[in-house]
Amino acid sequence: MQDTGKVRNIAIIGHGNCGKTSLAEAMLFTAGKIKRLGKVDDGSSALDYEEEEINRNITISSSFHNYTWDKHQVYLTDTPGDDNFLNETLFASSVCDGVVFTIGAVLGVKGQTVKFADIVAEKKLPTIIAVNKMDRERANFEKTMDEIKESLPLSPVVLNMPIGSEEDFKGIVDVVSGKAYLFDGDKGTMTETDVPSDLEDDLAILRESLMESVAETDDDLLEKFLEEGDLTEEEILSGLRKAVSEGEVAPVCVCAATKNMGTSTVLDFINTYLPSPDSRPNLVATVKGSDDIVERKRSIDEPFCGLVFKTMADPYAGRLTLIRIYSGTLEGDSFYNASKDTTERFGQLYVLEGKEQRPVDSATPGMIVAVAKLKETVTGDTLCTQDAPLILDSQKPLAPVISFAVSAKKGDEEKLFGSITKMLDEDLTLKLTREQQTKQVLISGMGKVHLEVVGSRIKRKFGVEMELELPKIPYMETIRGSARVQGKHKKQSGGRGQFGDCWIEIAPLPGEGYQFEDKIVGGVIPQQYRPAVDKGIQEAMERGVLAGYPVIDVKITLVDGSFHSVDSSEMAFKIAGSLAFKKGAQEAGLVLLEPYMDMEIRVGKDHVGDVMGDLNSRRGKVMGMDSDGKSEIINAQVPQAEILSYATELTSMTGGLGSFTVAFSHYEEVPSQISEKIIAEKEKED
Repeated sequence: MQDTGKVRNIAIIGHGNCGKTSLAEAMLFTAGKIKRLGKVDDGSSALDYEEEEINRNITISSSFHNYTWDKHQVYLTDTPGDDNFLNETLFASSVCDGVVFTIGAVLGVKGQTVKFADIVAEKKLPTIIAVNKMDRERANFEKTMDEIKESLPLSPVVLNMPIGSEEDFKGIVDVVSGKAYLFDGDKGTMTETDVPSDLEDDLAILRESLMESVAETDDDLLEKFLEEGDLTEEEILSGLRKAVSEGEVAPVCVCAATKNMGTSTVLDFINTYLPSPDSRPNLVATVKGSDDIVERKRSIDEPFCGLVFKTMADPYAGRLTLIRIYSGTLEGDSFYNASKDTTERFGQLYVLEGKEQRPVDSATPGMIVAVAKLKETVTGDTLCTQDAPLILDSQKPLAPVISFAVSAKKGDEEKLFGSITKMLDEDLTLKLTREQQTKQVLISGMGKVHLEVVGSRIKRKFGVEMELELPKIPYMETIRGSARVQGKHKKQSGGRGQFGDCWIEIAPLPGEGYQFEDKIVGGVIPQQYRPAVDKGIQEAMERGVLAGYPVIDVKITLVDGSFHSVDSSEMAFKIAGSLAFKKGAQEAGLVLLEPYMDMEIRVGKDHVGDVMGDLNSRRGKVMGMDSDGKSEIINAQVPQAEILSYATELTSMTGGLGSFTVAFSHYEEVPSQISEKIIAEKEKED
């Protein structure tokens, strides 16, 4: 049985191209878990193994592995750094006990870095910072540290001074012990050496700063530091452990992952500073069937409790359900799903190791395990014992921000939509809807790259190609004025003819949809034919008059008409109603309407001006501004036609720092010059 005190559950988080996967690879190699130091660039990584990840050289899905280092068992999650796959990182960070926050020494702090740091700070996750790529051209540790201090809601304390940089990066100075080490090539190990003379003054300054930072987090240490001006190595270490666990400081180490330099220090930092599962704050949950709140220790001695945080489609095992174990032990062949109030049987428990799965007999706190082919259990479900049922809060998926019309490239629509449905279980940010007005099926996601990756996976796994195109805008038509018109359908040329005659009054009905009022007095139109007039009008409204878009917000009053005792029929009056409506709508004056969307856009202060100017260029109306302390919040209403690719454009404008939500607001009249273009384009289509 594992000693929970020597278990670590960590996520590696950071911006795209900071070397997260390379660092994870080096950690696994140095710990002896894998036999070869794989590389992302040549597709040999043990963690980025899906075809789409290899082709794009980025992490798309969180991947999982584990290793043993100095008698500690560490469960590791490598997360994506691209905004298109932010949801993966959110869910991974919601079930880990600590974070290795990776920052590239060349690119430094980017927009995504700030976004990920905000997530870590909000979740109060114990964090160590690994400044990676110290061997690269233009690597600059001091500049990177300045950016971290200025831009991130983390409190960095430098524990590693780099010896050299770029091609001369060759070792570290441990600020706590005051010892220096040189790297043994790419073995991941180090050899002690003398502190370079040119770094001795910097070491003294950093050690003083470190002691101050640690002392400020503990009253006893602060008192001693003020009295004696010094702390022992053990006092610094114990103070750091406590401060990191409480999220007050983030120790900084340096490395060059692709050359396996400094990796052993990262492994040591994880063991030393990041907490074990049972030292994290108690779980807070809701008692099933009530609003009562209960706390539970994250201990092996407590009843079993776990959370389903991810579902994966595996080509061999089928659907894999991933579970984070929080308390007790999961073993046997069944568990109670408190969210579904059902007991579900399972076969084998697995620990994921890249694309491989290792069978295990049981799972204890801190472990992430997978189960295949569950029928009822989905992401977000709480698993526990039936005699101590509780419900854990789970991470809510992000709302999609971009939509495309989706179709099968070669016409196999049934197979395509069946495949997309399977992907919906795996990817909670993916949505499939049908636009009633345009009759298009829309697929929505976090960005175009996200949806392209979904299409690539569907083609690879299910053999059907997905085609994307910008969705049609669901324009509407309405009338400006009123009119009184006759609709007459007469066809009498031998035999039984057709005769229907009606007079209607047509008037605007803003925001009220459609209303039909029967004001016929006497029997000028028999009762049985009047509903046919209404039906004919509604069908004509659906087909549109101006440009073929549905007509809305109209009141029709049936006021007069005539009939023929032999030739009149429901069909004749239906046609008469349709004719009357078309004529009346044209006389009343038709206009085109477009949907406006409510947008809430969150950006930094530096980007407010650019975003506001851009909204104006999109015919948007800023409704107000607010601030939540971290971001400026712009509330606006913008025509849907102007924001079809806004996700990509906002990322470009704000360097990845902006985000937004969007929801339908209302319809407004399209400006005449734009309306003319839309009508002309529609006529070409028809």
